[in-house]
Amino acid sequence: MKEAVILAGGFGTRLRSVVGDLPKPMAPIKGKPFLSVLLRQLSAAGIERVILSLGYQAHVISDYFGSTFDGLSISYVIEDAPLGTGGAVKRCLASATSDPLLVLNGDTYLEFDMDALTVEWDKHREPIIVARKVDDVGRFGSLDVRDDKVIGFCEKGLSGPGVINAGAYVFPRALIGDFPSQDSFALEADYLMLAVKRRNFRCTVTNGKFIDIGIPEDYRRAQLELGGE
Repeated sequence: MKEAVILAGGFGTRLRSVVGDLPKPMAPIKGKPFLSVLLRQLSAAGIERVILSLGYQAHVISDYFGSTFDGLSISYVIEDAPLGTGGAVKRCLASATSDPLLVLNGDTYLEFDMDALTVEWDKHREPIIVARKVDDVGRFGSLDVRDDKVIGFCEKGLSGPGVINAGAYVFPRALIGDFPSQDSFALEADYLMLAVKRRNFRCTVTNGKFIDIGIPEDYRRAQLELGGE
């Protein structure tokens, strides 16, 4: 895989008390934007081009990163109106130049094995949902996985260990034809929850570091565990 999409259009409402009006992906980690940590990770993994899906204060992000960063070619898909995570992915896939694409959330740091993902894709040529083992699925909701396939999503509120959707995917460009027809929709609630019941979505589980900076507690954790060059 040579191309990735990062969904970086969120408002970051829950982080306002900590980072003010900054777009969430620009929340500083040891003096550098959180998004720069993700981009350096992708560059080290062999990604060559990144499509950034932007919304809230898009210019703050595009002005900072420009067209290249750490050896990556960067392009932008900017929402005129909120598209939801699904609508954003749909538009980014349409502007992709290679196949398949790695899709990531711009507010989550996830350690994963790019080589393993590539092998899984080459073997099956089916969409992949990257999962993460956690001690308590309550905050996230869990995945129902059978024979390395995701067959269902369990709602938040259940407790105990399990695997969760880590917000990382390998999607072929052709998946556009399977998406809802509307421009704006949620990737998980409006598409994936239904799609896994009618087509194969492979599951790859990682035990790597997983930090969702969407809440102040985990943002503080990111300050301690990430960053540095």
